[in-house]
Amino acid sequence: MVPNVIRIGCCGFPVSRKRYIKEFNVVELQNTFYNLPSREWCRMLHDSLPQGFEITIKAWQAVTHPPTSPTWRRMRSKPRGELSNYGYLKYTRENIDALTEIVERARILGAGIIVFQIPSSMPCDKESLENVDRFFKEAINIAGGDVKLGWEPRGECSRRREVLELIKENGLIHVVDPFKAMPVSLPGGVAYFRLHGIGGEVNYRYRYSDGDLMELYKLITKLNPRVAYVMFNNVYMFEDALRFKKLVESMKT
Repeated sequence: MVPNVIRIGCCGFPVSRKRYIKEFNVVELQNTFYNLPSREWCRMLHDSLPQGFEITIKAWQAVTHPPTSPTWRRMRSKPRGELSNYGYLKYTRENIDALTEIVERARILGAGIIVFQIPSSMPCDKESLENVDRFFKEAINIAGGDVKLGWEPRGECSRRREVLELIKENGLIHVVDPFKAMPVSLPGGVAYFRLHGIGGEVNYRYRYSDGDLMELYKLITKLNPRVAYVMFNNVYMFEDALRFKKLVESMKT
């Protein structure tokens, strides 16, 4: 059985935008993680893309990563307030204010999904998960029905039963690498995969083999979501995504 829709793309533009949109109809923006983009930039990008091209975004690191994270060094303008209240999906005024800004940018971009990827260093104790639960409940209220929220837990959190239950209870998209885990739920029939390479939690220099791509197709077919987002996030993402696109097309004939 062929899934209803498989949307294939990359995490970021690995080639020129013009070349990319000739091949794919979806991209997960990565610059939105390092810095909160201006409203003007979001409008400009939205207006420059062809009708039917879809954007998803990786959430600004201010809400997912603590100020001690090396990735904060790439942040051009630090957020307002007490910096220690940022990151790890804490339920704080600072995080919620940053979240509100993220959702606003998503709406301007026309993005239907925001991906929250936490670092593997995030604590996974009771207090932390209570914070995460309150954060996502507030996030759902802010996002409304037009912007969906996906969570990619990593490290210890990716294996905790309490985390998986939290994802299901809040109706979050469970963002996973399908070669490591499968989603615990499909809210609205949506599956969202981010492929970081095989071997370790991430292996960005991995090049997917033809056998890997066929296995990926079979995993998606068995899951049978209404829509499957397949976003490559390795050094060879453009080439691998293109090969997977051709494989999927060949299975329809």
